[in-house]
Amino acid sequence: MPLKKKLSTRPATVRQKKTGYSGKNRDPELRRRVNDLIEQIDIRVPEMTARIAALEHLLLEKRLCTRDDLVSAREFVRIQED
Repeated sequence: MPLKKKLSTRPATVRQKKTGYSGKNRDPELRRRVNDLIEQIDIRVPEMTARIAALEHLLLEKRLCTRDDLVSAREFVRIQED
């Protein structure tokens, strides 16, 4: 009776391509600049959102536009972003 080959019970390993962007060889100056930009965005986005909400509130209060006008304007901006 011929001997059977024993199948390996180890899972096959998949090799990933190197992208050249490992955490170890990144430029610390670049990392600092990116973190600074993230911090600035985290500060400015809520500030801009609050200003837009205040502006919308004033437009409605002064009856310069309707709520439907604001909804249409937001939809227009979304379409332009795509």
